[in-house]
Amino acid sequence: MIRAITRLPGSLDRAELTHIDRVDVDMARAEAQHAAYRAALAAAGAIVTVLPALDDFPDCCFVEDTAVILAELVIRTRPGAVSRQGEVAAIAPHLPTDRPHFTVTAPGTMDGGDVLVVGRDIYIGLTKRSNAAAVAQVAGAAARFGYRVTGVPLAKALHLKTAVSALADDLVLVNTDWLDPAIFGGRHHIASAPGEPFAGNSLTVGSTVFHATGAATAARIAAAGFAVTLLDISEFAKAEAGLTCLSLIVPPAR
Repeated sequence: MIRAITRLPGSLDRAELTHIDRVDVDMARAEAQHAAYRAALAAAGAIVTVLPALDDFPDCCFVEDTAVILAELVIRTRPGAVSRQGEVAAIAPHLPTDRPHFTVTAPGTMDGGDVLVVGRDIYIGLTKRSNAAAVAQVAGAAARFGYRVTGVPLAKALHLKTAVSALADDLVLVNTDWLDPAIFGGRHHIASAPGEPFAGNSLTVGSTVFHATGAATAARIAAAGFAVTLLDISEFAKAEAGLTCLSLIVPPAR
């Protein structure tokens, strides 16, 4: 059974921003969108954990950045924004205990949103939030479980998974204006549609692919044979978030 860990949104108007200007967030609408997101995960077969908002951490609902959960290993991150590093201690008691844990340490910094797992490959975005020291640490920790770790330079987006996401072990959804699909080991790819720059982000739970930003890209995913469900997270997008940001997906231990 797949688990999904979520956290209620806090003061999104104070969230960290890197590539976009700050605009007002409608918190009532954000809370409704988050509730719909949780309901959709449950409908797709996930057991959803809902944690309370953290008053001191405006980005707290973006739980993806605090950990990377593999079937064999839990990786606790060290977020690149200093203001977010306390979120890791807050999520730690809720992470699975049925597999070993590894923690990224200084000088490494890494947001979970920069970590893309495709089959036995782990790609880590080299961004303003994640650095080469963290890539080296994760490579050492994950190698004993048969994973290959590759750093991916990325300048045009906050996180790697803003630009690319995994649809299957041999298929990625990618914004080809931001990334060369050849990076991903010769895997097949679906290019996000022109004019939908953030549409490389998707979330797969069970047999459902969730998508948020772009009907044309969603149609391309559906044409490849996937069941696609559209979710509105427009208020969270004002804080540079995608669908993957709002949950930690816990695969069964192996």
